[in-house]
Amino acid sequence: MSKTLKGLFLVTDIGFIMYWVITALAFIPNEYLYQDYTNELLVVWNWSFFPLDIFISVTGMYSLYLHKRRNAKWKNLALISLTLTFCSGLQAIVFWIIKSDFDLMWWGPNLYLLLYPLFFIPKLLETKEAFAES
Repeated sequence: MSKTLKGLFLVTDIGFIMYWVITALAFIPNEYLYQDYTNELLVVWNWSFFPLDIFISVTGMYSLYLHKRRNAKWKNLALISLTLTFCSGLQAIVFWIIKSDFDLMWWGPNLYLLLYPLFFIPKLLETKEAFAES
């Protein structure tokens, strides 16, 4: 696992946990909330990401743990984490597109979630395929 991927896993996984703690405690200032935040349906939509985001964090951090222990299964968990991270970002971006809500404060983090896995998924798949062929 590259140092870059390790760092991105930590930033993303800890970031998700921090976001949900901050959200649960209502610590995000009103001026940074997304448009129509008081709309109950949008609040439910946002919370619908909670299980996915936490699962991403668990698989990412467990992948780091397995890598540190030199357990080859880290790649499987890394692929799961990266794929679900991509999906989380994609779902949010598509929602904001359909809603015609272009707020960089919310687009930025979700574009990050959408794009960063794309740099690592192919590399992990290549190493898994090479290992399977030998």
